[in-house]
This record gives sequence, structure tokens and C-alpha cells, in this order.
Amino acid sequence: MAANGSALRLLVLIQLISMGAMEMSGPFWPLQIQHLLGPEQARYTALLSAMVYAGPMLAAMLLTPLWGRLGDRTGHKPMIVRALLALALCQGLAAITLDPWLLVAIRVMQGALAGFLAAAQAYALACCASSDRGRTLARLQSATAVGSLVGPVLGGWLMDVSGFALLCYGATLICLLCALGSLFLPADTARPAQKKTSARAALPKGWMGGILLVIVLIQAAKMMPQPFYALYVANVLQAPGWLIGATYAASAATLAISAPLWGRLFDRWQPAYTLRVIEGVAWLCALTLAATALANEWIGFLATRLLWGLWQGALLPVAYALIANTVCPTRQGFALGLGNSAAKAGALLGAVLGGIGMGLVGLDHSFWLVALTYALAALGIRAVRASTAMQPTAFSTNTHHN
Repeated sequence: MAANGSALRLLVLIQLISMGAMEMSGPFWPLQIQHLLGPEQARYTALLSAMVYAGPMLAAMLLTPLWGRLGDRTGHKPMIVRALLALALCQGLAAITLDPWLLVAIRVMQGALAGFLAAAQAYALACCASSDRGRTLARLQSATAVGSLVGPVLGGWLMDVSGFALLCYGATLICLLCALGSLFLPADTARPAQKKTSARAALPKGWMGGILLVIVLIQAAKMMPQPFYALYVANVLQAPGWLIGATYAASAATLAISAPLWGRLFDRWQPAYTLRVIEGVAWLCALTLAATALANEWIGFLATRLLWGLWQGALLPVAYALIANTVCPTRQGFALGLGNSAAKAGALLGAVLGGIGMGLVGLDHSFWLVALTYALAALGIRAVRASTAMQPTAFSTNTHHN
């Protein structure tokens, strides 16, 4: 099934639409919890608002690798269909439940049953030539970014027009349509076990653990602003509500543009050299976030957000491509599941650190902590490079570096 361009285009479209459907409800779970609790149970609002996001992250972190392993055995197309049906079911249940605790439980079930992103990544690798893995995974990341950009806007409109229930029903319908569309994807069959080549056998000890640590670090830095972002733009920059959304979306827009371009570059380079470049990009992120912290008006702030999005395209999708380029094809679903679990762990860690950091240093200085976190991530990547003692000859790829 290699180099099946039509299948890949359909998959990218499904990912864009389904991720947009999931992000439709993303900002509004705390509002629904507050509504269901009512004034008499308002003391639980903060707890359940945290759990409604942390719960599915933890569940996905634990179970996504298991779904990936099952996909390695049965093919990844069934996992895509299963995940989309699970998302549709959970959104439908969320629309009808009147119990806020049950709503959190449904969200946890959604995280446990989904695993769509890892399944889509593993399937896409079966559709593309080995020399296009980075660009392919970057296209999927761009689709996710566009969905994350459009979904909340559409969800906000539906929330104003019809309320939370219809919003969830809309997401249910979209996911069902995506599941129907995924049936038209050509079947991918589990690949027979292959003998290890001498190159793969020479992979440095701790290589996979090192890449997973890199993913945790860069995702923690990326998600750290989440708890204080809206407060910072509103209170420090004195910006109106529409600018909060516009500056937030700016980085997603440039990420969607830059990720395929970065992927095309990284497809030409050996993994050892790629990881070296990722370290450099992490340092650039640190400098960019320092500029964000120094910006005292919204135009400069917006410019740093656009620049930050350009660097983001060279981090997570490229880390996934490193996994794909160095893992046996019969284990790519499991390995990419581990990568997605590491991303969830990093996102959870970053959100917690962002909330704690805001309390420690104050809202005005919060973005300095993000810059510091990127610097620590860059140092961590350097440590991974040193500890794995990587050499270009240790990898079975047909790429080169300039």
C-alpha cells in the first residue's frame, strides 16, 4: 500500500474534520460542569474542571500504546474506524448526561477508547514512501492544527446559538460521517515480521526512551501557557476578547503552514542530525518566548506568536518521524502510541507547571517560565544526544544531511 496518495489525502481530510469536531467542545467543558453543578454544588467546579481535561489525558496516556499494538496485529484502518465511533459515542453521551461527575467519567472513557491520532499516524506510514515519512506526519500535524483552529470558533457559535447539547450532537454526527468516510480507506495489512538488519540492531541503547523524553519536554513547554494565556492577554496586554482568540490561533496557523516544510527538510537528514536540529529549534523557541515576555503591546506579542508557530512545526511531528524511521514496521503502531502517550504526559505536566508557576512568579512574569522551560528542554535534548551516543551509521535510513 506504499505511496497511496489518494488514501493519504482522504486520511488528512478525515483527521482535519474529526479533530475540528473534537475541539468544538474543547473550551466549554468547564461551563457545562458549572451549569450542571448549580449554585448548591459550586464548590466542586474547580475540581471537576481540572478532571475533565486531566482525566482523558491520563486514560489516553495509559491505553493508546495498547491500541497501537492491536493495530500492528490487525491493521490500523480498523483502529481508525473504532476510534471515530468511540469519539461519536462519547460526544453523544455527553450531550444527554445531567450529572457532572458522569460527564467527567464519559470524558475519561473517551480518552481510554480513542487513540485516533496514533492510529492515523501508523496508517499514514503505510501509505507513504519511506523517504516521505517526515512530510507525511507533518501533514497530519497540520491537519490537527487547522482543526484546532476552526473547531473552537464553530463550537463557540453553536454554543451561543443552541447550547452545549447541540454542540455535542454536531460533533457526534461529524465523527460518524468521518467513520463512514474511513471505510473507503484501502485496507492496510499487518506486515510480516522482518529480520533485524545490522543497522537496526546497532541502535544506541536507550534511543526510544530518549526520544520519548524529548517529546515530554517539548510538549510540556508548549502547553505551559494554557492556564494563564487568556488572563495574560486580557490583564497584562489589556487586549479585547477577540484578540485573545486571534493571538491564540496565530501559532496554530503558522504551525499548519510550516510543519510540511520542516518535514520535507527532515526527510533528507539522518536521525542523529535531525535531533541536533531539534535542539537548535528548542533554543529558538526559548528566545522567541523571551521576546513574548518582553512584548508590552499586542502587535509585538502577535508577531512572537506567529514566529513560535513556525518553530513548532519542527518539533512534535519530527519527533514522531524519528520514531517511524528507527522502529521495525511491525511495531510502529505500538511505538507511535508510546509517542502519543509521551505527548499527553508532557501536555499534562506543562499545564500543571503553568498553573503552579503563575502562582509563584505572578501573571506578569509567567511567559519567562515558558522560555526557561524551552531552555531546559533544549538542554534535555542535548543530554539525550550525549547519553545515546548516536552515530549516523546506527540508523537504517536512506537519508542524508547537508
